[in-house]
Order: sequence, then structure tokens, then C-alpha cells
Amino acid sequence: MEHTPLRVAIVGTGMIGAVHRRAARDAGADVVGVLGSSPSRSADFAERWGTASAYGSFEQVLADRPDVVQICTPNGSHHDYALRAIRAGLNVVCEKPLAITASEALELVEAVEAAGVVATIPFAYRYHPLVRELRARRIAGEFGDIHLVHGSYLQDWLLDPLASSWRVDAALGGPSRAFADVGSHWCDLAEFISGERFTAVSAVTTIAYPTRPAPSGPSFGGAGSSADAPRLEVTTEDTATATFRTASGGVGNTVISQVSAGRKNRLWVEVDGSRGSAVFDQEAPETVWLGHDRGSTILNRGEGDVSSDQARLNLVPAGHPMGYRDAFSAFLADTYAAVRGEAPDGLPTFADGLRAARIIDAVLESASSSSWVDIQED
Repeated sequence: MEHTPLRVAIVGTGMIGAVHRRAARDAGADVVGVLGSSPSRSADFAERWGTASAYGSFEQVLADRPDVVQICTPNGSHHDYALRAIRAGLNVVCEKPLAITASEALELVEAVEAAGVVATIPFAYRYHPLVRELRARRIAGEFGDIHLVHGSYLQDWLLDPLASSWRVDAALGGPSRAFADVGSHWCDLAEFISGERFTAVSAVTTIAYPTRPAPSGPSFGGAGSSADAPRLEVTTEDTATATFRTASGGVGNTVISQVSAGRKNRLWVEVDGSRGSAVFDQEAPETVWLGHDRGSTILNRGEGDVSSDQARLNLVPAGHPMGYRDAFSAFLADTYAAVRGEAPDGLPTFADGLRAARIIDAVLESASSSSWVDIQED
């Protein structure tokens, strides 16, 4: 069925704002306006992106009454923008972390329930077709009882001591950096594929360099500051290692890093069960590894009898690679379907953002206290 395109406003013009803009158009929306960090930046990006409106303030965004507001700004502003949009009765997509504390994230979830709007968070890795294939096979019992969930999310964009961005500044990014930025993705994907629920955590975090240059440049710009630039004390982690207890009595473990040389976006999740194992590697999303007691196999996207959920997300025939951009577009397509009254399976909502915030809080508390910490439930 053909639909009139939804009107979407994008708040934020950095790297992830550009991802949202492309994905929104791929998903059939009309990007009607953009809000940057200043009126001149809004005007610049409205011209670059071909949008009708260059908003001068967030009040102008709300007054325009778009169908969906997509928030792509530094972490510390997420709560305020999202809450104002929700209370105005607008549907929202908000980048993660949803807020810099679990209490703020809970306030957003309660506001969504009161307003009756759609509010989603881009845990877009759920939308790789082979992620859905593994999830379907786990639900069907192919892997048996899950004993172990483990993996890592490794990057290297802060390996150089001169690398910096607003994400390093706790006032803008919040008290957690590496775990909030990418550890939250790992936890969401691990629980989504495995069906396990993390209940407690023991974590250790490290900071590679005590100071970095004051933030400037793009979010993931890497090195580029001069050695004599003003320095900022670093209080947010570069690495985190976390071990989880699960509700079923199993265990989970992950290594999170933004200082691992040569690793650009290595998100790896392995699920080991009583009947079989499975691996998803985000940098090679066209294949998954399947293990059993007779050996192992590599499954390619689109091969064999695929699950209905994989089939829904397969946009092109096998052998024509799909990747992150396709997954993000599929996430927004499901968000827009929910705005139209549908109920797509696996759509990550603000409730999932609250879940991530509670895990982040528990990781920080555990690292600070050197003890096991329970992860808060509703």
C-alpha cells in the first residue's frame, strides 16, 4: 500500500545526523527541515541536504509539527529535546544513550506512555537480516539452552593521545563514553539474539590517557589536534570489560574499547548453547558462523530456507552485499510503520533505551566499587 510520506525533522548535523537523513529518505520519508547548532549551520545543511526548512530553534521544530522528530545531538541534550517533543505530542527517534542517567531515561519512558506517541532508539544492528535469522533459529530451539553469550565491540578512533571530540567531555557526553557509545549496542544485540537477560554485572574500566585536547572537529575524527592545544581532563572510560550473570543462570562477557589499533567497528556476538553455537560479526554481515558437535558451517545471507524475518529484510538477492546503511533504513522504515499504527516485531523503543541506561549505570557502579552490581528491573 502506498502511503503519503511522513514529514521528518532532523535535529543535529554531525555524522549520525547525516546517517539519519539518508536512511529517512531510503525509508520513504520527506525530510522537511533540519536544526543545527546555530541558525547559520541550519541554513548551510538545509541547502546541502535539500530540505525546505532551516530551523532557527527547537521551538520552530515543534511549531512545524513534523510527524517524527529525529534527535542526533550530543548525549547531554537528548533528554531535554526528547521530552519537549513528546510533551508536544510528536513521535520521536532519539539517538543513544537515551539519557545520561537511568532516572532521566525512565522519565522519558513515562512521558511516552502518557502521551501515546511512538518513540524509538536506533539499535539498528538488530536489522541486519542474518541477526534476525539467528534470533529466529534460537527461538526455534536450534541452539538449545544458552550457556554463554560473549564477544566484543572494538574501535580505534581514540588510540592517538591527540584524538578528541565532544564525546570525551563528560559535560556533553555523560559519565560513560565507550560503554554508553558502543557497549550499549553490544548488550542490546547480545540479549536480542540470545534471548538472555543480564541481571548483574562485574566490570572494570580504564582510561588510556589522563588528558586529551579540548574537543574540536567531528565526532569520530581521530587525531588532528596539536600537542600544545588546551587540555581536558579525561574522566570517561576508553575500555570496559564486563561479566554478566543471566536470568537463566548462564554467563555473558564483553570487551569494549575505543583504543584497539586497527579495529574500526568490530561488533562481535557469539551465542553458545547446548545444541549449537552462532556468531555474528558486524564487519562481515553477509555471513554468520554456525557451530555444532560435528563441526561448523558458514551461512550466507539469502541461502537455503531463510526465516520469514530474514526474508522481510533481504532487499537484494544473495551475493549483492547489504550492510549498516540498509539496517538503519530498515529500522526507520519500521519506526514509520509504527507511527502509521503497525506493530513491527523487534522494533527498539524507549523501553530498550531505558534498559541500556540501567546497564550502563550498573557497569559504572561496579567499576567504581569493584563489586557485583544488580541491574535494575521494572
